Amino acid sequence: MPETTYFPRYLILGGAMISGVLLALAVHMLGARYGLDLGGLWRSDTHEFMPAGAAIAWWLIASVGFSGGYFTANLMHSAVAGQIPQRMRQFLIVVGVLMLAGAGQAAAAPSTVSTVSAVLAGLAALCLGAVMAFCGAYFAQRKS
Repeated sequence: MPETTYFPRYLILGGAMISGVLLALAVHMLGARYGLDLGGLWRSDTHEFMPAGAAIAWWLIASVGFSGGYFTANLMHSAVAGQIPQRMRQFLIVVGVLMLAGAGQAAAAPSTVSTVSAVLAGLAALCLGAVMAFCGAYFAQRKS
């Protein structure tokens, strides 16, 4: 029986972080298209403390970044040992491509928010996605 090989720990962590950040940014772009944007935090025309759409977007981006990092780290860990069936691998590739294509289409549409607000929201989503993807990948590494 051949010996099981594993990816280096930092390679799995880096790949899972990149995947989690890309998924978090894709969700941010798709959510902004449907009115769930972090830019609502910097709007001065609302009299509410925090718009509900901004809070939902915050938690959605954080949860997708964390779960994207966690599941990608688990998949990378088991993929090298050949434990992922070929159909599952193809399905995951198709889902990832479709999600990123939808995010690209949403990002190409004209924006209704100001440029400064959109840049701040994008940077906030990037940082939040990176931190949460790192946490998800780190917990997956600790588990295995």
